[in-house]
Amino acid sequence: MSLTDPIADMLTRIRNACGSKHRRVDMPVSKLKTEIARILKENAYITDYKVVENAEGRPVLRLALKYAQGGQSVIRELHRVSTPGLRKYVGVGEIPRVRNGLGMAILSTSRGVMSDREARQSRTGGELLALVW
Repeated sequence: MSLTDPIADMLTRIRNACGSKHRRVDMPVSKLKTEIARILKENAYITDYKVVENAEGRPVLRLALKYAQGGQSVIRELHRVSTPGLRKYVGVGEIPRVRNGLGMAILSTSRGVMSDREARQSRTGGELLALVW
């Protein structure tokens, strides 16, 4: 089975797992998904991530989700911005401030996948993959 939009699938799996209060979520692995997981961990949206093998021997990306004191998920919203049917590119001056700095945007730039703050510091724009808060 091939996926048309694997990033949207990743975000949907995270959204569904957070809604069901799961501690972890597994998904097929790719370099881009691993980089998105790295950014989520650096910005304290997830506890940890690692690549493990499933029962069939295929590698999967496992994310350990993070919850606040009352059981509320740290990730409140996940939005996919750029889709395969309509790519959304932004310059450095057009990078959105998500929830006035409380959230973050994930960009794919020529220097790799980075958060909105990193992209502003390195003065580079790119494809706006997702918004998280």
